[in-house]
Amino acid sequence: MDVREFSLDLFSLEGRTAVVTGGNTGLGQAFTTALARAGADVFVPSLADDDGTTRSLVEEAGRRYAFLEADITQPGVPARVVAACEDELGPLDILVNSAGICPLSEIRDFGREKWDPTIAVNLTAAFEMSHEAAKQMIPRRRGKIVNICSVFTFLGGRLSPAYASTKHGIAGLTKAYCDELAEHNIQVNGIAPGYYATAITEATRRDPDSNRRVLEHIPAGRWGDPGDLAGALVFLASRASDYVNGHVLSVDGGYLVR
Repeated sequence: MDVREFSLDLFSLEGRTAVVTGGNTGLGQAFTTALARAGADVFVPSLADDDGTTRSLVEEAGRRYAFLEADITQPGVPARVVAACEDELGPLDILVNSAGICPLSEIRDFGREKWDPTIAVNLTAAFEMSHEAAKQMIPRRRGKIVNICSVFTFLGGRLSPAYASTKHGIAGLTKAYCDELAEHNIQVNGIAPGYYATAITEATRRDPDSNRRVLEHIPAGRWGDPGDLAGALVFLASRASDYVNGHVLSVDGGYLVR
């Protein structure tokens, strides 16, 4: 692209359709809202109860919202999600693999009962969703897949070896899919959030010692707000990132440099 063709319109998602797995809770809800405010209609498959809050946020932005109660770890469900999205909202342009779990336990107590569900949700479901999305995107020669990684993509995983393993794995999936899909004008990237103020980190933030240890490791000196991820996601979902591929973008307040 000639730089003289650049405009802020490249960041617009007007007319685009997105799927955000687990997009009605936590960081997923922030991703859904950001995409809608940038112009996309959003389809959300999730096992979490949908109380209408996310729909309201999307519709306030003037976009369409569709929800499907679905367990994307089950065979055939990712294909059904993609088909339902296309039936209800139109051709799939953007996939955000956001759904994830993080059971915690010391290694001696961390067995298959914790390992297997984490692999299924965080990695295998992301693979199957990407596989089904790619089959629709390839003939159209356009598409964006954004995988939600973590700072633990680059670090160890104390108390959650399964979570760290899946986040290392999804970075590998990001690069592998980029390597094959780039020639079809499909971009596959990742976002690695750091420590964010969400329900999943509430116990850590309430404990003075734990809260202090986290904050001392973040150069920005504060926990991330879910809205801090909006710009990165919209960039990677938009035409502005058409030559960015196979990259994992850390949004962590500088956590990884300290």
